[in-house]
Amino acid sequence: MDFVNTEGVRLHYEILGDQGPWLALVSGGRRSGAEFLPLARLIAARGFRVVLHDRRNSGASQVLIEGDRGEEEIWADDWVQLMQHLNAVPAFFGGGSSGARLALLTSLRHPDVVLGLLLLRITGGAFTAGRLPDNYYGQFIRAAEQGGMAAVCATPFYQELIAADPSNQDRLMAMDPRQYIAVMRHWLAVFLQGPREPVLGMTTQALQAIRVPTWVVPGNDNTHVSRHGREAAALIPGCELFELPVADEDVPALPFSAWGPHEETLATAMADFMRRVGHDGD
Repeated sequence: MDFVNTEGVRLHYEILGDQGPWLALVSGGRRSGAEFLPLARLIAARGFRVVLHDRRNSGASQVLIEGDRGEEEIWADDWVQLMQHLNAVPAFFGGGSSGARLALLTSLRHPDVVLGLLLLRITGGAFTAGRLPDNYYGQFIRAAEQGGMAAVCATPFYQELIAADPSNQDRLMAMDPRQYIAVMRHWLAVFLQGPREPVLGMTTQALQAIRVPTWVVPGNDNTHVSRHGREAAALIPGCELFELPVADEDVPALPFSAWGPHEETLATAMADFMRRVGHDGD
């Protein structure tokens, strides 16, 4: 396993491929970068170097619940520092679901390092805005309020992080529950800012300010409403819309693995887009 230290936290990463342009991909939710391993292998086989990583507070990376910035802003800055450490910028940045939001935010915060954006399964709409805040923050705030840091550590999400890196338990248990709650409430408040659609937290002006080549694949469930993906693509200047032959499903959220039968198609289309708008050399 490969790790890099950035801003006091250790991040786990993996590189697929050994030559060609760089693509950084981030998975959805707070899931490990391993979610994208099958797709990353296919893209690497087409002549690219693909970087997957676990954001802080996810996967095999360390937990660090602190920071005045919003959590997604911290993730964006970590992501760029990782790519700079690898001498892999400028690069293409992309992701699915929350990873797509993160790629958009990264392009706005660090425009000089982004060659282009590849966005899968845009998140937006009332259902999403009602579901994700509790998934990401509310349930853990309640746990800390009711049972302190021991209760936080006992949640299934944090149990996975502790299993991946046992030092995470010591880092969490050393926190004052009041400080944990304060940081999580701050991150929740930041997360709730901005519009609900077509992209959660992204204003129309922000989408219209994107100045790099962008490629969007709409999702097909209630968290990743296909209409919002199309609407986002229409707002981003020069954006290319790519639609898979998938029907909308009335379910809260489909796992990315549901697109497994289409990953060859996605990999080919992503590689074609990057070749057309980027560089053929290293």
